[in-house]
Amino acid sequence: MKSFKLLETRGGNAKIKKSQKDSEYKIASLSLYPDDVICPARNLAQCAKPCLKFSGLADVFKSVNQSRKLKTDLWHNDPAQFLERLRKEISAFERKCDRDGFKAAFRLNTISDIQYERYDIPQEFSNSLFFDYTKIAARLGNTPANYKLMFSYSAAPKYQKAVSRALKTNVPISAVFRGGNPKSFLNRPVVNGDLSDLQNVFSGAVILGLRLKGPKRIQMLQDALIVDNPDLIETGLAA
Repeated sequence: MKSFKLLETRGGNAKIKKSQKDSEYKIASLSLYPDDVICPARNLAQCAKPCLKFSGLADVFKSVNQSRKLKTDLWHNDPAQFLERLRKEISAFERKCDRDGFKAAFRLNTISDIQYERYDIPQEFSNSLFFDYTKIAARLGNTPANYKLMFSYSAAPKYQKAVSRALKTNVPISAVFRGGNPKSFLNRPVVNGDLSDLQNVFSGAVILGLRLKGPKRIQMLQDALIVDNPDLIETGLAA
């Protein structure tokens, strides 16, 4: 098997870089290439088309998704080796953070939804913070204390049981808005979710408003994952 790193530790992801700026944490992230196995709720949520796998540098450089696919192939073909590598890289990053005077944080599902708590990853590294977005509502409230989750909203009809379950928790819920953030959504206040995911995970029962990103073909999509700002609709200012 070709040698390659699973974790990105230099803050190359724009959201990761923004989140760790002026923070006591340094963040290592893992980007896979989403499919029906590592994103098991994506068909219910109907989020495959506007998926972030097509945004940012991935829309410019083919090598970005090629690297993600290589890692994903390892997960599918040899999960034991994948987890062994991951544990070693997590340990190495923890040591580096300790030497540099920072706390270690990990976002292992930048565009996937693997239940790492089932593999005892956050449990084994209890001194570090783990955080992710998820579309699996059953995970909410069922992860270790050091593994913080945010739930991702979609208007897809078959996904509404999951949304209802998430709304019964104090977990932040993210929603992608076209036309800016409304003041409230789903009877929760909306805050700017684009500033820092480290802040987001401790926000409580709010809606994390995320700006619709990506190329024009994504911007123009009419999709269950994308919410047209209801404030603009009410005032007649929607495009």
